[in-house]
Amino acid sequence: MSKIRINQFGPIKDGLLDSDWIEIKKVTIFIGNQGSGKSTIAKLISTFTWIEKALVRGDYEKEWFEKEGRFREEYLNYHRLENYFKSDSLIEYQGDVYTITYKNDSLTINESRGTYPLPQIMYIPAERNFISYVKSPKELRLTSESLQGFLTEFDHAKSDMKELLKLPINNVDLEYIDSTDSLMIKGDDYNLNILEASSGFQSLVPLFLVSRYLAKRVEAQSRNKETMSNEERTRFKKNVADIMNNNDLTDIQKREAISAIASKFNKTAFINIVEEPEQNLFPSSQWEMLQSLLEFNNMNEGNKLIMTTHSPYIINYLTLAVKAHELKNKNCNDDIISQIEKIVSLKAAVNPTDLAIYELDETNGAAQKLGNYKGLPSDENYLNNRLEESNDSFVKLLNLEDLCR
Repeated sequence: MSKIRINQFGPIKDGLLDSDWIEIKKVTIFIGNQGSGKSTIAKLISTFTWIEKALVRGDYEKEWFEKEGRFREEYLNYHRLENYFKSDSLIEYQGDVYTITYKNDSLTINESRGTYPLPQIMYIPAERNFISYVKSPKELRLTSESLQGFLTEFDHAKSDMKELLKLPINNVDLEYIDSTDSLMIKGDDYNLNILEASSGFQSLVPLFLVSRYLAKRVEAQSRNKETMSNEERTRFKKNVADIMNNNDLTDIQKREAISAIASKFNKTAFINIVEEPEQNLFPSSQWEMLQSLLEFNNMNEGNKLIMTTHSPYIINYLTLAVKAHELKNKNCNDDIISQIEKIVSLKAAVNPTDLAIYELDETNGAAQKLGNYKGLPSDENYLNNRLEESNDSFVKLLNLEDLCR
């Protein structure tokens, strides 16, 4: 299992309390106020996971990444984190094969031993609804490389649609019309272009479509045991070097070109990093959306789902998924199983040992792992506490109303 520790970087000051290391489990959640560092951690995980993948695959030698200034100026720039450094910043990532450390303004990489499922890594930004809202996102000069990368996979996912696709909310279908590059929301009595749909659909469709497409593609690739020969690997590394030395290509074009020729490597894991999956969704829709993401995550053993959220419903719904896993392993008859399925899809069940929830505090720049009660996520967390504070405030107002009479 991979893990990361972060000190004095952006809003993160002392890092994780008690243990220092943030474990990146199969399902990893970050909650906290805006500006507390949720996305910062998620983006660092994305960056270091990608570097380890590039090293294992042979895209670059470790000296490439260790060159002074490259990590900060080129790779953290992808997520716009290059200005988050402080004089005493420390970041250490322990992966399955490599340990990568940033300290004293330099990056060092050490190799260890371990099995490694080659991952497909996707960062799904909060700005994804922007893609659904504009008519021709491919023609825009997007300044965010992560959003550009997501748009590329969004286009692939659309092109892969050959028939109607049932969305997890509102009992509607999604149709892609290739001739006009249009996505249509189809209900019983309406047929609506996503450009004209509600903000909830504009947020959910890109998230659902890309996650489903990549999860299914990785699942298919993982069944193919063929790997590159030594000759193919040597040719691949030469092609990568030629791409990187081509000054006529932008950084985005170089990444896309390398991704294209690297497609011959069969992926066996999907690391899905999602910002605010609840964005613009009604609570019941958040639950249906979450179950879909968990189902995709359960397609392969090596898959991981990493999310940042402001929603108390996401945490509470995860409790249902954990409880479903517990019941799944009990001696329940078919009738009981059927009743459980009406509440929680067993394909979305979460083993409690595969779940980690971290709370971030913007006041002290620290993170803390959320505890559990009998394996279930604790309801003692920031999000639930804010709901309780609202109820308490209402009671106080009622008491003051009595004094006004």
